[in-house]
Amino acid sequence: MFEKTRAFSGFSVDDIAAAQRFYAETLGLEVSEANGLLTLHLAGGNHVLVYPKGDAHTPASFTILNFPVDDIDAAVDELARRGVEFLRYPGMEADAKGVHRADGPPIAWFADPAGNVLAVLQE
Repeated sequence: MFEKTRAFSGFSVDDIAAAQRFYAETLGLEVSEANGLLTLHLAGGNHVLVYPKGDAHTPASFTILNFPVDDIDAAVDELARRGVEFLRYPGMEADAKGVHRADGPPIAWFADPAGNVLAVLQE
């Protein structure tokens, strides 16, 4: 039934304007707005819907978007320069930059203004 349907994912935020600034200006993604909703235009022609939930928003406690990069140190340095703060999780040791380098590819987690978890990881 859905084999030819182009699916997309979505997540909520509590402030559409703050989300638009973060995703467009801080992360440098192409972002469009229509009918009070945002669309993140990702590499490869993928799209993600961002919708407002205001006070009913609960941040995702899991990683909603992963951004693969060739050089995690350069990516983390640039994100930090843009004001991004990296998350640290108990039992998952991270270096001074906030990069967890054990148990898989090097990865660093951070949150959008609504508290949703994102990650940058080295391919």
